[in-house]
Amino acid sequence: MTYPERFARRLRLPADDRSPAAARAAVRAVLTEAGLTELLDETLLLTTELATNGVVHAGTDINLTVAADPIGVRVTVTDYRSGGIDPLDRASYDSAMPEVTAEGGRGLLLVDRFASSWGTTHDQTGKSIWFRIDRDPDARPATRPDPDAAAETHLPDLSQLAALLTIAPAIQSRLPVDQIVTELLARCHDATAAAGGAIEYDAGDGGGAQILAKFGDVGSVSVAVPLPLTAPACGKLMLAGEAEPSWRPLAELVAERIALAVQIDRMRTDEQRRSGWLTYLAEAGELLAHSLEEHLTVALIPQLVVPQLGRWAAVHLTGDGVDLRLASLTHAEEAELEHLRLKLDTAAPALAAALATDGWTGMELPVPRGLDGIAVPLSARGATIGVLTVGKHVERQHSSEERAVVADLAKRSALALDNARIHAERQAVANELQAALMPGSLPDVTGVSFAAEYLPATARRLPGSGPGPVSGTEVGGDFYDATELADHRLWVAIGDVCGKGAQAAAVTGVVRDVLRVMARDGRPLPRALELLNATLLEQPGDMRYATIASALLDRDPDGSLNATLCLSGHEKPLLLRADGETAWVGREGTAVGLFPDVKVNPEEVRLDPGDALVFFTDGVTERRDGAAMFGHERIERAVRDAAGKGARQIATALLEAVEAFSPESPRDDIAILVVRCDPK
Repeated sequence: MTYPERFARRLRLPADDRSPAAARAAVRAVLTEAGLTELLDETLLLTTELATNGVVHAGTDINLTVAADPIGVRVTVTDYRSGGIDPLDRASYDSAMPEVTAEGGRGLLLVDRFASSWGTTHDQTGKSIWFRIDRDPDARPATRPDPDAAAETHLPDLSQLAALLTIAPAIQSRLPVDQIVTELLARCHDATAAAGGAIEYDAGDGGGAQILAKFGDVGSVSVAVPLPLTAPACGKLMLAGEAEPSWRPLAELVAERIALAVQIDRMRTDEQRRSGWLTYLAEAGELLAHSLEEHLTVALIPQLVVPQLGRWAAVHLTGDGVDLRLASLTHAEEAELEHLRLKLDTAAPALAAALATDGWTGMELPVPRGLDGIAVPLSARGATIGVLTVGKHVERQHSSEERAVVADLAKRSALALDNARIHAERQAVANELQAALMPGSLPDVTGVSFAAEYLPATARRLPGSGPGPVSGTEVGGDFYDATELADHRLWVAIGDVCGKGAQAAAVTGVVRDVLRVMARDGRPLPRALELLNATLLEQPGDMRYATIASALLDRDPDGSLNATLCLSGHEKPLLLRADGETAWVGREGTAVGLFPDVKVNPEEVRLDPGDALVFFTDGVTERRDGAAMFGHERIERAVRDAAGKGARQIATALLEAVEAFSPESPRDDIAILVVRCDPK
């Protein structure tokens, strides 16, 4: 249903900063006459934006039409140029029109957000922007108010002024703080008709005071009211012109509303910033936790700091003494790195001296001369391991909140560095212990060659690293051994001890040493395995058992090898002939350390020149890629191409195939031992 427009105002406004107030007055008068005061907030806001963009920022005169009917109001703002516009000048005129996002207003962005409907039109007079705001559809059409009653309420009391100067929460929640402040200042202008006014605000962050909103000329301030803000923030509302007695209480009322809006916005911003810092620290902590290499961790720390917390960052670490060494640094400007490095090298003694002073642990250190920023000790588990230094921002010092974040990050970084050092120490111990459980070297005898590969679980060998221990913090349970006996026979063994770590290392040492001693003593392999079984059963604790494949090798004058092979619960080795033929050899027996009696089934195997015997542990066959396992057939395929080649080439070919089978690190230790009968 369409209602006729019963209340209207039409006026022309010059390009003057007082015109928006006149436009607001016209809107207020029409809405009051029409009984549509519930639409005042939205209508005044949009009228102010369009009028300000036209007369203040674009510098053009405007026509304003305000028309109300019983269910809503329509406002039209038209660019006005005396005498109309020459059609030939239309392009230049359109280019002079204010942008909807021009400085000082959000134009059509706000219109689109708050208006029930809106549009634009062009004619010879200019460009028009109109919007309509309707009341609640459930509300009854308003009747014209009583003129006498309106006269009686021409001068509002304090409660009515409070309502006049307060923006509805529904509107306030949808506006940024600068728009809220601008609207409140405009309402103060409506109530006082001051010649000028401004809101000055200093957030107390070192950025200085700034003008949040302004109208007219504030060169001669007659009323200045402080904004009741929480320290360190401060500000004031200023009005210029011939002050009346009512100006100050009105200004104080507006100042309270503005302070409340600013405080709410600051709390919201602070909460968002704190939430952002918490997210930042959580992500930084996660990155640090995943780095167990000290050199990678120390390189990562400055990268986490810059540019969020400063222009540059550096880490100094303690050495064996009290001296500090520069370990890593970064700068937002790469060209400044070398200059910064020289400064930090010079500053190291001063930082070390500060660390040596009692009372600085956990607190900021004095920043050495020549550096501008903050320095925080890197302390973990009661020990100080270095210093994190962060350079100031380009235009300001660090805030107290940023200092707290740097301190928190320093704690996380120190703990990550300490964990990396502990990891490195454990890895070194594990490597040394693992190396002690492996033969220092394989026998070098004429006519027989040996090769071995070892890869502990969760480790990946570096290219060209060769056999022996690699990265890992736990000692594996797999082992291999080979030695030449006094009677010129050769003894080889490979095995897998239950478990990992120190307990597995202890059992591995017992197994290897007992077998080696028995072999050198000339005991037959079956008897040696029986004695080893008895020895393991005497060890304290459960699950101290091992699977072993061992062999005694005799060299024949014709150059062949005769192997007496015993399997104690272990995988059968693969006999690889020089021509590529393969066979799984050996007869199963009982693992040692499980039962009082063991079953040993020796088998004789002959190796002709060029043949090789390939031993391995179950880390090879049980290497997984999803649900698939490497298995025995892939072993045959992996070594067949190396048939007739040296022991090293055979062992390497098998290890490379096993590693390439899955992108994941090994879940179980991998040990490979190859014995080859070399041609004369």
